[in-house]
Amino acid sequence: LHLSLRRQRQMCIRDSPKLAINWRYLLVPPTVVSVLGVGFFGAQILLDHPVRQLEIQGSFQRVTPIQVEAALAPELDRGFLSSDLGALQRRVEGLDWVERAEITRRWPDKLAIRVVEHQAAARWGDTGLLNTHGELFTNDARHAFPELPRLVGPTGTEWELVRRYLTFRGRLAEANLSLEALVMDERGAWHIVLETGQQIRIGRRDVDQRLDRLFEVVAPILAAEFERVRHVDLRYTNGFSVDWITDEELQLAEASEVLGSG
Repeated sequence: LHLSLRRQRQMCIRDSPKLAINWRYLLVPPTVVSVLGVGFFGAQILLDHPVRQLEIQGSFQRVTPIQVEAALAPELDRGFLSSDLGALQRRVEGLDWVERAEITRRWPDKLAIRVVEHQAAARWGDTGLLNTHGELFTNDARHAFPELPRLVGPTGTEWELVRRYLTFRGRLAEANLSLEALVMDERGAWHIVLETGQQIRIGRRDVDQRLDRLFEVVAPILAAEFERVRHVDLRYTNGFSVDWITDEELQLAEASEVLGSG
């Protein structure tokens, strides 16, 4: 029995088909690889002619196409195919007011550049500017931008201040109030300064609820005589207090305005 089983195994081994591989067809000769490599690099050299055209697109409110072209110039000594698009993009994005740039090749010799500028939402401190994402994109703005509100807070709180401002600026307009400054001090306490000089003290806690109280209760009640308000204090559980400008102070202020306009 053992002998018959051994013979059957030997017959199975002999009869099993063998996979034949012809390695000559799978191995590419080194000379063929060399020819292909030389052909590829040769074609690249022939096609890698200079960049002759720049197509620059964007809204260009604060940045000019000339600035973009000047930023790209040091990197344009390479050819159309060998130009480093990443390096070119970084140079354009290094310009003030440029939020992002997209650069693509267009056959046969053109680079297309699309520029997206920052949208300034507010001033930061004295000379900084914040975009709508809460990013401080310049610390040294060349223009004052007095039409933008000024946000003031500890370093690292830029996004929190922008977010807070963007949530209530529409309500300010509805209440016929204009923002001069939104301030968060080192303790995390908030206050608002209006363009007409009034200060709204909010404090550190329940900021959203206190802002609701400002727009839903305080602003409607004081609307008729808001010019006489020095500051409003919302740091109460359910109420508020008002510090009034005296009649004498109001008369002096009005007289100063008349003298200034004359």
